[in-house]
Amino acid sequence: MRNLVLLSFSCAMLGSAIFPAPGAETQTQPRLKVLIVDGQNNHGWQQTTPILKAALESAGIFSVDVATSPATGKSLAGFKPDFAKYRVIVSNYNGEDWPEPTRLAFEDYVKSGGGLVIIHAADNAFPKWVEYNRMIAVGGWGGRNDQSGPMLRWRDGQVVRDLRGGGGTHGKFFAFVVETRDPNHPITQGLPEKWLHAPDELYATLCGPAENVTVLATAQSDATHQQEPTLMAIRYGQGRVFHTVLGHNEESMRDVGFVVTLDRGTEWAATGSVTQKVPENFPTADKVSPWSPPTSK
Repeated sequence: MRNLVLLSFSCAMLGSAIFPAPGAETQTQPRLKVLIVDGQNNHGWQQTTPILKAALESAGIFSVDVATSPATGKSLAGFKPDFAKYRVIVSNYNGEDWPEPTRLAFEDYVKSGGGLVIIHAADNAFPKWVEYNRMIAVGGWGGRNDQSGPMLRWRDGQVVRDLRGGGGTHGKFFAFVVETRDPNHPITQGLPEKWLHAPDELYATLCGPAENVTVLATAQSDATHQQEPTLMAIRYGQGRVFHTVLGHNEESMRDVGFVVTLDRGTEWAATGSVTQKVPENFPTADKVSPWSPPTSK
């Protein structure tokens, strides 16, 4: 009997060594490396980058670093982030042109399959950089106009390219309804048809090359009274770009709708798929859902 007990104990120990606990494989998966680029912006990057970092880290699948450029008016000659170390770059940058070697390295990174996420005013950046404008599809300000390319609007159930009046504008700071236009895309799959976003600055009349772009969601501008794109997915070479016009300031980012679409868009840009579920507290058509960073135990 004693030998039988010892044999049973040994088998149990052997079994526990061979078969890991459920979920162990997930826990050991390397996290997707993300680089947030900031340092210059006409919006408060000092306040918003920490929120972006916390929002991404809250998904549990990203590790996040930050590359901060020299301040406006300082030399950017030494600003050369090692883009190739990361699966996806999140741009919270709107400022002076990067040096040519940095621009070329960035083009090569995205074109060769790197991911890119454009946050709000990052689509104001680099108006004369041809390849950057192709990456982001549409942008505003900085001299962009009708000659920069069409605007994207949603009319009669489809995307319309409008060549008149582009350049970038926005109305008041207000809460608006975001409408999902492509429910089958990995980023927006499972999102409600309509959801109320926290007060934000809704961009309108963005224009640009508008190549290889899918409009994922729109919202009605109080300035143009048109359904303007709010979330977009773009292909640039082998790379994937998620472009969100949401996220003007801290209040705009502390919103479950913003955080969930940011996290899902970043995962898609990095991998081409989305594994994250839409949470139960996602906003509804008539109710904003505030977000707070998880507190560490």
